[in-house]
Amino acid sequence: MIPILDLTRQYAGLKAEIDAAAQAVFANGTFINGPQCHAFETEFATYVGASNAVGLNSGTDALHLGLRALGVGPGDEVITSPFTFVATTEAIGMVGARPVFVDIDPESFNIDASLIEAAITSRTRALIPIHLYGRPAPMLEIMEIARKYRLSVVEDCAQAVGAHIGGKPVGSFGDVGAFSFFPSKNLGAYGDGGIAVTSRPELAARLRSLRAHGGRVKYHHEELGVNSRLDELQAAILRVKLPHLDEWIEARGMAAERYSRALSHVVDVPIAAPGTRHVFHQYTLRVKDRDGVQARLTDSGVQTMVYYPVPLHLQEVHRDLGYGAGAFPNAEAAAREVLSLPMFPELVEREQAEVVRAVQASVDVGAAV
Repeated sequence: MIPILDLTRQYAGLKAEIDAAAQAVFANGTFINGPQCHAFETEFATYVGASNAVGLNSGTDALHLGLRALGVGPGDEVITSPFTFVATTEAIGMVGARPVFVDIDPESFNIDASLIEAAITSRTRALIPIHLYGRPAPMLEIMEIARKYRLSVVEDCAQAVGAHIGGKPVGSFGDVGAFSFFPSKNLGAYGDGGIAVTSRPELAARLRSLRAHGGRVKYHHEELGVNSRLDELQAAILRVKLPHLDEWIEARGMAAERYSRALSHVVDVPIAAPGTRHVFHQYTLRVKDRDGVQARLTDSGVQTMVYYPVPLHLQEVHRDLGYGAGAFPNAEAAAREVLSLPMFPELVEREQAEVVRAVQASVDVGAAV
């Protein structure tokens, strides 16, 4: 079976460095809020073009605490996309706010910026654009709307570390950029991890307080916070990996080009918008007979994934929002048609050739049915 992702190959290539970094943490004896975390925060902030980075337990916490730091709370509305992972709306709900959905652009799978203004009400407080699958959302248009209506912006960059628009990294456009280091991400830890970046010092200070039980000084608490810190072991591993990230992104881009050259005449393939860097966290096709194609690919020894089969407005958890089928037709169509192929930097051309042959055969069979 050709896997959707194989993390063991990356570890094999970095084993000596990663093992040494882990051993250094064990020998130091500091496991929380130590030199590795502080150094990684500085290095990551530089990489994404922000003044401050605050290491956290997860990308979900980066979204949640980012909203809290901005003062978003009960009675507020936050506009976002219905076609993403539930962590985005989970974070909105955790601060007591209400998610308001806007349909996606069918080509990019990202929020359709042209529809945002119509969804703004007197209660709208913030926007959460998602850079889905590694393709940047239309941040220039989104930031223009945010400035016009004085809205906060939290960028969901969980799948898009290293992506940029005109050379400006995602995460540096909004008030807060939220990143995930879940092991499967382009920059993944060996456990949970996340980070929030900002160039506003007052937000960075509040984020640091919120992640440490709501206090800036130990045992002195100004508000109810949470326990959300990037531990030293994960920070040390991420410090080893970060210098390799651009090389891995380049390898993903080359793999994406090989897929697209071979498959563009068969299925709808992902593309990068002009002037942007798509980091291809996922290589996601659109196929009409998605479930049938996926089953045939599995039989052919190719693992695939569907991100995401049910849009958020149709999830049971959001039944109370009152959306029904047909509310966001582009998101619903994407949920029926998307299929992600194996994609990781160590994927070799021979494996890709096998995937391509299997996709061509599976789609041809589907078209003939």
